[in-house]
Amino acid sequence: MPPSSSPQTPFKPTHPLPLISSQTLLTFPTPQIILVTLNRPASLNCISTSQHHELASIWDWMDNEPSMRCGIITGAGEKAFCAGADLKEWNESNNTGKRRSQPRSGFGGISNRSRGKKPIIAAVNGLCLGGGFEMAINTDMVLASSSAVFGLPEVRIGVVALAGALPRLVRTVGRQRAMECALTGKQYPAEEMRAWGLVNEVLTGDYKGGNEGEYGREVQEGGQQYKGVVRRAIEVAEVIAGNSPDSVMISKYGIELGWAGIGVEDGSASVTQVMKDKGVDGGENMKEGVRAFVERRRARWVNSK
Repeated sequence: MPPSSSPQTPFKPTHPLPLISSQTLLTFPTPQIILVTLNRPASLNCISTSQHHELASIWDWMDNEPSMRCGIITGAGEKAFCAGADLKEWNESNNTGKRRSQPRSGFGGISNRSRGKKPIIAAVNGLCLGGGFEMAINTDMVLASSSAVFGLPEVRIGVVALAGALPRLVRTVGRQRAMECALTGKQYPAEEMRAWGLVNEVLTGDYKGGNEGEYGREVQEGGQQYKGVVRRAIEVAEVIAGNSPDSVMISKYGIELGWAGIGVEDGSASVTQVMKDKGVDGGENMKEGVRAFVERRRARWVNSK
């Protein structure tokens, strides 16, 4: 495993960042957005056992860090977002009997992340296969480059997609499409996944930003100019980060209750109770939002507790 270190931040975090290896890169396009880049391009950004736990610690940190409002995950290079598990490591463990493990939150700390407080956007560039696809399915939004390819090839190599994709896939695309995807191992272009409802937007590789205004200002960090699907993901993350952090987290919670099959009445009651328990109902951000609307100015949100 490569040596671990704690990356620098453009702000002073309340909680120290977890130690990470060179397998993962962390940057902060804004002080409220964390960009996580899988950094094994020579291996198509396949995720090793140690990296699963590393990524889980990053998402836990994001949820607990008051200033963070949105996360983005992408892959280094142009060939792959993530092509799944590290099969060389898997084969070695089969030969040696060494146990492989994943955190409770699943593949990349995302595929079974059922109670994450803050949203994660997948910026999919290139291959998104196996565990990579399982991660994307359980992110809150998926933005894809026009060259992105999605699929669950597990059946072709004698394994099964066990990181959460199978029950979630059928809820999004329906039984027949889910069966086609899981039983054939077929690969799908980004536009087809958008038509199926798994991808929010498809971007060309030379995308350099939206129109002037909400999406038009230059997005960069440390002099780096972000382009393509990552650029667009940062734009969307900035919009999310500009909304009430309390409202974003409670809304995400309510949608996830529906995703888990909770009935409308029970789900709505649970959302209402959480708002009361967290002090959101009648809280500082709710008052500030209404006040700002009446005064016709931009709201000045405080970080969620």
